[in-house]
Amino acid sequence: MTAYRPFRLLTDPARPSAALWRLTLGLLVALVVMFGLSRAVLALARASLEDDSYWALVAALERADTPLGLLGLLTIMGAMGVGALVACEHVHRRPVSTLFGPLRLFRRQFLVVALAVSMLHIGVAILPPWPHAQTLQPGLPPTLWVSLLPLTLVALLIQTGSEELLFRGYLQSQLGARFAHPVVWLSVPSALFALGHYAPEVYGENALAVMLWAGAFGLAAADLTARAGSLGPAIALHLVNNIAAIALVSLSGEMSGLALYRLPFGADDSAAIAAILPADLAMIGLSWLTARIALAR
Repeated sequence: MTAYRPFRLLTDPARPSAALWRLTLGLLVALVVMFGLSRAVLALARASLEDDSYWALVAALERADTPLGLLGLLTIMGAMGVGALVACEHVHRRPVSTLFGPLRLFRRQFLVVALAVSMLHIGVAILPPWPHAQTLQPGLPPTLWVSLLPLTLVALLIQTGSEELLFRGYLQSQLGARFAHPVVWLSVPSALFALGHYAPEVYGENALAVMLWAGAFGLAAADLTARAGSLGPAIALHLVNNIAAIALVSLSGEMSGLALYRLPFGADDSAAIAAILPADLAMIGLSWLTARIALAR
């Protein structure tokens, strides 16, 4: 497809090592590195802290409802990106820089899409009052939120960049080098990305709907990656989305530790989550369209 011709910037470096057995091994290596690094961090904490402090840290990471807990959780997710880099370098003998696309293109497209999607979010936020606008609860005190903002942005960039490296930079480009039809390399990474967001213990009866939401986001990011020829747009889209949902207005409870405001319900409120999912899905579509328009200019 002509629209996806730029994707060759990511798939051409992957062609010499496009065999499926190599991709399977690479994914296994990435998972081993990811879980190994995560466990190593916890083991280091276990060796360095008293029992009470260690278990308090583990609880904070699990709930992520404090700044320390959420910053730690987001940073630990960087192990996913390290796993993708290790698999790329040692299994595929492919320079890790090729997962990002040409540096100048990556940088320009990241900035263009980040600015465009940020403006979209700002525009939507100042529209006539939203249903929960009057019931938002305060999160972090504004002065603390501002002082933590640089760390928040770095942690979110680590988290979103790592997910995009694994699913779009690594998996999608390797599949694109092996299979010509877009259905394969658009849908498979998106389906795995969605599966990683399936959490019935968190979302209850909405778990499947949230998983499908994640799949739609994955398809949007995959499409932008193929049209752009770099990972910049996908990371920008993911980063701006997570800034809005984690740093600005989050659900109450888990994953709320860095938010300026919190919605008056958490992930366990099935009716409320079901009510906001259509709007969130529409926002994905608008963000994808905004990114495409920005890239075309």
